[in-house]
Amino acid sequence: MNSPRFAPAGLLLRYGQRRVAFDGGPGADPPRRVDAWLVTDERAELRSALRRTAADRGVELRAGSAVLGSVRVSLCPVVHTSHPTYGYRIAVGDRMVVWAPEFWEFPAWAAGTDLMFAEAAAWERPIRFRGGVGGHASVAEVGEQAVCNRVRRVVYAHIGRSCIRAMDAGLEPEVGEWGSEGRTYTLRPSVPFPDSGRAS
Repeated sequence: MNSPRFAPAGLLLRYGQRRVAFDGGPGADPPRRVDAWLVTDERAELRSALRRTAADRGVELRAGSAVLGSVRVSLCPVVHTSHPTYGYRIAVGDRMVVWAPEFWEFPAWAAGTDLMFAEAAAWERPIRFRGGVGGHASVAEVGEQAVCNRVRRVVYAHIGRSCIRAMDAGLEPEVGEWGSEGRTYTLRPSVPFPDSGRAS
């Protein structure tokens, strides 16, 4: 939201003929046909625009779980702000993807995932909300926690201003990689966890 460079963070899951959209917004809208459109924050600033676009596609915008054939999408709580906010575990067989673009505390339920789309609003220091009601974890902290929680691959979404400055300075996260608009991420066959203790 309000990024000077990027459209709102969103993900489109494609599995066979099934499609599920996660978050997004103006400039990051899903295709016309989706089976479900799920959000991490039902009170987000973009909710009105998202609801209008979802209605145009004939789907309900909601925070919730879904089962689409062999794909199981589970709504999971995250610590982020003063009202309920969520992330998603997307499971197909024994493979798991996590969509968690905003959180203050690394979600324990993301442990052992194959691919995690994670918070990146802050670079080195977390952003604390006024009144101590949550905030945004930093990329440095997310990477460290991803290693501790044996996350195989981290892709940073919801890229904030301090991370944009880091990108412009040619800096890369110690763990993981910057997300890229329009990029396709494919789950590869299962591989062992890295021996070095670093997720990639």
